[in-house]
Amino acid sequence: MHNSAPASNPSASGLSIFRQTGLRFLWISILSFALDQWSKYAVMDSLSLYQSVQVLPFFNLTYVHNYGAAFSFLDSAGGWQRWFFTAIAMAVSGVILWWLKQSPKNQTLLPVAFSFILGGALGNVYDRLVHGYVIDFLDFYVNGYHWPAFNIADSAIFIGAALLIIDMIKNGNKNKKTDAPNTSQK
Repeated sequence: MHNSAPASNPSASGLSIFRQTGLRFLWISILSFALDQWSKYAVMDSLSLYQSVQVLPFFNLTYVHNYGAAFSFLDSAGGWQRWFFTAIAMAVSGVILWWLKQSPKNQTLLPVAFSFILGGALGNVYDRLVHGYVIDFLDFYVNGYHWPAFNIADSAIFIGAALLIIDMIKNGNKNKKTDAPNTSQK
C-alpha cells in the first residue's frame, strides 16, 4: 500500500517553507538580480566607460564605475570600502533571508519589500566581488543638475525601502495595538 501523506514526504515538507513563509517571494529577489545583471552587461557591451547616450531630455544612459556606496559615498577611499560594503551587504542579506523564513504566510507587504532589497543588495555585491566596483548607468537630470548615476539594483532597494515605509504607515497602528499590553482589565 502506497502512503502519499505530505508529512511522510521530506521534499514536500521542505518545500512548504517556500509556500508558508516570506521565502515565497524570493522570486522577486531573483528577478531583480537577473534584470540588474542583464542590464549591466548590456551597458558594458554597448557603451564605453563614461560614454553617455541621451534617451530623453531628462535621462541619459551613462556608463560609470562606482567604487563607493550610494551617491558614490567613499568612492575614493583607497579600496578598503569594497570589502566593507560587501561585508555589510552580505550580513544584511543573511538577516533578510532569516527574517523571510520567519515571516508568516499572512504577511505580504514586508516580505515583498525585503525581497526587493535582497535582490538589489545581491546585485551590487556581485558587482563588487566580480568587478571590484558597482556598474551604474541610469543618469537622470534637470537642466544642468544630474542625480548621481544608479542601476536596477539600486532601484530595487529603493522600491523595497518605499514599500517598508508604506507598510509602516499602513500597518504601524495595527502593530502598536497588538504589541501594547492590555491595560483595560485593571
